[in-house]
Amino acid sequence: MSAARLLRHRVPAATPLPPRDGEKVEIAPMRRQDVAAVVAIEREIFPEPWSAGLYLSELARRATRQYWVATSAGAVVGYAGCMLVAGECHVTTLGVDRAWQGRRIGAALFLRLVVEARATGATALTLEVRVSNLAAQRLYRWFGLAPVGVRKDYYAHSREDGLVMWVHDVDSQGYGAHLDAVARALGESTGARRGRP
Repeated sequence: MSAARLLRHRVPAATPLPPRDGEKVEIAPMRRQDVAAVVAIEREIFPEPWSAGLYLSELARRATRQYWVATSAGAVVGYAGCMLVAGECHVTTLGVDRAWQGRRIGAALFLRLVVEARATGATALTLEVRVSNLAAQRLYRWFGLAPVGVRKDYYAHSREDGLVMWVHDVDSQGYGAHLDAVARALGESTGARRGRP
């Protein structure tokens, strides 16, 4: 399974950009009809894009996979996905159309992914990220993930190392309170405090 891939070498704006002409971004489960738009974004932002066939295969595994899209005016502008196994959520992908980067869409997608993973019983969250992708690492640290190791040459195309990041106890009330704070900063709501003490 491929690693979480995020906003290739891009440093986000210090202040999030406003929505375009008042357009609203909505997050919903990814559907088969979203895959062509997702793959188009993949090809734009990643050196090793996933294929439509891989996304369709992932969507067919509903018991252990969750995929989300961010849309504006019906157009896909971002997406995220994860694999859920034995109480662990392994983030597999996260991407935002270049024209929409810097508007915290990636953060909103990641928030939805984590909230939904918690709702299905996840107790830990993990991912790999390029060691050079400092913007992604900042986002993941905001969600409480910390580096625990490096996978040498993890990204085959560029032979770049992958930084392994984890956060545990995501089912706790304390982590739920942390997600609530992230949601407030994003202008969203989670109801995330549910969880074990």
